[in-house]
Amino acid sequence: MPILASLPGLNLLSSLPSNPPQNDTTSSTPSPSPPIPIPKYPPPRSRNPKTNVPRSNPALSIPHRRSNYRMPVQKGVISTDGDRCVIVGENGVSYKLPGAPFEFQYSYSETPNAEPIAIREPAYLPFAPPTMPRPWTGKAPLKKSKKNIPLFDSFNPPPPGKKGVKHVEKPGPFPFGKYPKEGKTREEILGEPLKKWEIKMLVKPLLSYNRQVNLGRDGLTHNMLDLIHSHWKRRRVCKIKCKGVPTVDMDNVCRHIEEKTGGKIIHRVGGVVYLFRGRNYNYRTRPQYPVMLWKPATPVYPKLIQEAPEGLTKAEADEFRKKGKSLLPICTLAKNGVYASLVKDVRDAFEECPLVKIDCKGLQPSDYKKIGAKLKELVPCVLLSFDDEQILMWRGRDWKSMYGDTSSTLVPFKADISSGIDNSAKSSDDSGTPDAQRVVSSPKMMSLWRRAIESNKALLLEELALGPDALLEKVEEFEGMSLAIEHSCEALVLSSEDGSSSSSSAEFKGGSYSEDENDIYSSDDIIDDEDYDDDSFAEVNPSIPLGSLPVDKIAERLRRESK
Repeated sequence: MPILASLPGLNLLSSLPSNPPQNDTTSSTPSPSPPIPIPKYPPPRSRNPKTNVPRSNPALSIPHRRSNYRMPVQKGVISTDGDRCVIVGENGVSYKLPGAPFEFQYSYSETPNAEPIAIREPAYLPFAPPTMPRPWTGKAPLKKSKKNIPLFDSFNPPPPGKKGVKHVEKPGPFPFGKYPKEGKTREEILGEPLKKWEIKMLVKPLLSYNRQVNLGRDGLTHNMLDLIHSHWKRRRVCKIKCKGVPTVDMDNVCRHIEEKTGGKIIHRVGGVVYLFRGRNYNYRTRPQYPVMLWKPATPVYPKLIQEAPEGLTKAEADEFRKKGKSLLPICTLAKNGVYASLVKDVRDAFEECPLVKIDCKGLQPSDYKKIGAKLKELVPCVLLSFDDEQILMWRGRDWKSMYGDTSSTLVPFKADISSGIDNSAKSSDDSGTPDAQRVVSSPKMMSLWRRAIESNKALLLEELALGPDALLEKVEEFEGMSLAIEHSCEALVLSSEDGSSSSSSAEFKGGSYSEDENDIYSSDDIIDDEDYDDDSFAEVNPSIPLGSLPVDKIAERLRRESK
């Protein structure tokens, strides 16, 4: 500031001029443009345009799976396209094509027995149309290849050492002197039944083989048929591994596999199935099926859970559901597991309790609902609820035990040792007996008890008012009898008139017995516990006189020395 004040002609307090000087247009420079251009927004769109919007392709307006599209259907043909039609029947939704050996379905083994009541999408055939023009791609179609690729023939496979060709197994196996021949029917293609050594020869290499067909929750699907034939192209046996819902009823899965493919199941372990193609199978003459291009939407079926199920009122059903909440499940189903023994487990559980619960945590709702529907038909039973990812079932009023009629036994209501002592000291005029309660045991347990009593392995006490001394005496008597039965065998003593023992023993000739070794373990010599009776313990006259054994002589000498 001191420096500025010392400058001549500079007044720091002077005011600004009232009229600013006019800009000289000739000497002024143009103003610079802003660094960021001003955006230009399009005009706002009107909500109700007057222009006509072109309609979209109807193929793009098909209802999706989560839509509320429902079309009620009845049994019969619901859609036709010339000779091709969509049919609703006992097997659900099926597709009939001209020249097809059977009606096609998406899943052959997992279709419910109940008829569908509605479909979730329009009735279209999921196959390619018979004639489809080539779509325009802007290029001319390719010329026909000059290579003449022959069809694969199983009867004339490529040589094993040919370069670039995978391993191919020849038809067979055939007995000595027989060769493959063309067959049209299933019996002609399968040929003679396989022997045990042939089955072992075919299955053993595939036990650790990872080339297989995986069968999941949808069961045997339509496209799986062509996949099995592609496995049969190079191998005689196709390995199929089943997991999940279809394994509840493996017999149903195996039956559909044999019917639709024409093969023969030669071995089955758990959920793994080995399917033989046949001795006279030829890949060139195999049945060819059209490929299903998409998975059809699952139809709508009647509800599995009803408020008042069969044979129950609504109040009774609610009471059973309330009791089922505190019931322990008999098992927990794992995801993608093998449930081959589930039906048997449920039947055994119904022998003990009228309600059975299965834990299905981790499974999809569609999976355990399908499992419940299968158990309803196979056990059979009545489904009560799927709450909390658990299947609750009731055995029904028409339930019958697997072990016959249920019998009852009388057991003491109060078992006290002191009561027996007091009763033994009382006078004979006191005829009071302890209270008894009738307890109904399970049929399986009663059958095991009955079998044990018949084989003298258990004792039935008819006198319930036994004291400790009398009960101990009974137990010791039965213990001696059971030990005698367990450690004894039948003995046959043959005596001859001349006193010779040659007929009671086998003659020893040349260092071997004259009896046939194959007759040693004949069916007549097999001992069963049920063959014992009271006569088998009768006294038998000894053939050796008393005192003639070496043990008797030693005992006699010791007796003399002690005197």
